[in-house]
Amino acid sequence: MKKRILVTGANGQLGKTIKELYSKNTLSLDFTFTSKEILDITNTSQLEKYFENNDFEYCINCAAYTNVEQAEKTPESAYEINAKGVKNLVKEIKKHNIILVHISTDYVFDGEKQTPYTIFDKTNPINKYGKSKLLGELYIRDSLKRYFVVRTSWLYSKNYGHNFYKNILKWAKEGKDLKITTEQIGCPTDTVNLSSFIIDLIQRRDQNFGIKHYCDSEAMSWYDFARKILKENGFIDSIKLDKLNKYSTFAERPKYSILANN
Repeated sequence: MKKRILVTGANGQLGKTIKELYSKNTLSLDFTFTSKEILDITNTSQLEKYFENNDFEYCINCAAYTNVEQAEKTPESAYEINAKGVKNLVKEIKKHNIILVHISTDYVFDGEKQTPYTIFDKTNPINKYGKSKLLGELYIRDSLKRYFVVRTSWLYSKNYGHNFYKNILKWAKEGKDLKITTEQIGCPTDTVNLSSFIIDLIQRRDQNFGIKHYCDSEAMSWYDFARKILKENGFIDSIKLDKLNKYSTFAERPKYSILANN
């Protein structure tokens, strides 16, 4: 019998990648993809009714508020989805004995460390987005036994969503000069690779529940990543790319957020 898997927030870049790679496959997996319009994790009555009428073995929660800058200005929006919404979802997950795979972030750390963050390192988010995501993690850890909290970093898709990769490519096609910061160091992670990691957890019925770290293996600054994107797409000789040592944003961001995969 196929494992039945619910994917929430399926209109985001990760949800769309999972759908592209695995919805038409020969694996023993049966996916249901839900957008916010179909299943809003902030709507408790809708959640309750949906889970009463549908049966799942796993839930991959991709629903999240990810606008780091706006979260600093209107934190209630971030907390509504990343914390309260997760709490609502956890209640139904527990009631129906479903295994949760929840996507979290490197921004639960402060960036003061100079070696890769492990799952045992103390969390200390320095912006509202990170704090809202950590609170969601805590709701999961306090309520469930069978869960995976998968922290990842600098997530991007070449095909879907609004992200750094697609922005750099857009600006390059428009012929814009680029000034990109060298101040932050992390590991850009392709949604294709994160999707494969998540599906592998499910396929092999991993019972080592808890927090997981997954990111791609190459550490770099945003400047380095921009250079890589330009080179990969044939723009490295036609676009002016300068280093920006100071990077001013409304939200404070961790300067070092490399994750140690486990």
